Amino acid sequence: MLKEIAVIILVPIVVSGLVMAGCSSDIFDLPPAEEVNVGNAAPDFQLPDLDEKPVSLSDFQGKPILINFWASWCRPCRTEMPYIQQVYEEWSDKGLVVLAINIGETPSEVKKFMGTYELSLPVLLDTKRLVAQQYDVWSIPTTFFIDKNGIIQAKIIGAFPSKAAIETKLGEIIP
Repeated sequence: MLKEIAVIILVPIVVSGLVMAGCSSDIFDLPPAEEVNVGNAAPDFQLPDLDEKPVSLSDFQGKPILINFWASWCRPCRTEMPYIQQVYEEWSDKGLVVLAINIGETPSEVKKFMGTYELSLPVLLDTKRLVAQQYDVWSIPTTFFIDKNGIIQAKIIGAFPSKAAIETKLGEIIP
């Protein structure tokens, strides 16, 4: 009886914790990278976009940047992606760069997801998960807010509940 009560109480708590924290980090089998901290310069990288064109973080020097690490199979990622799309549409003309970095999926999987959800924001493909490792991303979604000087101002692990929640953090990188 006591065991059954414990299961009834603990299972919802554990499940809630996993959902709130984001998707599990067990997709990564790489050794940990040096920690990427708020207040430090964002590491440069180069990844292909959906048209196979190489894009580097340094291409956007002098601009505020939102980087979101995600995957289409990640339920919290799917939940927040429309909010990131809205931010992209409304804040790009104010100088914000939005980069959605897909982790570990093929271009065809990502294009299908983008079409299904009617998304047009820039997506980069981290098929080998090297940039995720470089940024010490072990749970998705994970979002970085980088100011115009290339300094990480915030790292958020887990999904944003609304567009307004993202916009609150944008105040840290956009004057």
